Amino acid sequence: MEIFKVFTIEAAHRLPNLPAEHKCSRLHGHSFRIEVHVAGPVQSPEDWVQDFADLSTAFKPLFEQLDHRYLNEVEGLENPTSENLAKWLWARLKPGLPLLSRVVVQETCTAGCIYRGEA
Repeated sequence: MEIFKVFTIEAAHRLPNLPAEHKCSRLHGHSFRIEVHVAGPVQSPEDWVQDFADLSTAFKPLFEQLDHRYLNEVEGLENPTSENLAKWLWARLKPGLPLLSRVVVQETCTAGCIYRGEA
């Protein structure tokens, strides 16, 4: 069984490794939609995989680091692609959420990334 919780951050970034003429090399912002998924057996007596509040608690310090920030200035996100943001989130969530199964980063309504940890 898999459950998830959705979080939203507002943040600016630019992708410095792109040619100057690429639109994403310019400063711009997104309303990032982030899903944190955990998977495992349904536990008794609660009859749930994990408390949704645990996901919120784990994400809270990351929200504080990312929301209304310039992502390029966040340590480890100097090139803040959706892929790098998903990996950055995974690395910080996994120690507190051992059942973490995937992180989804959606930067627009039609574009995003799914990260399931290192294969």
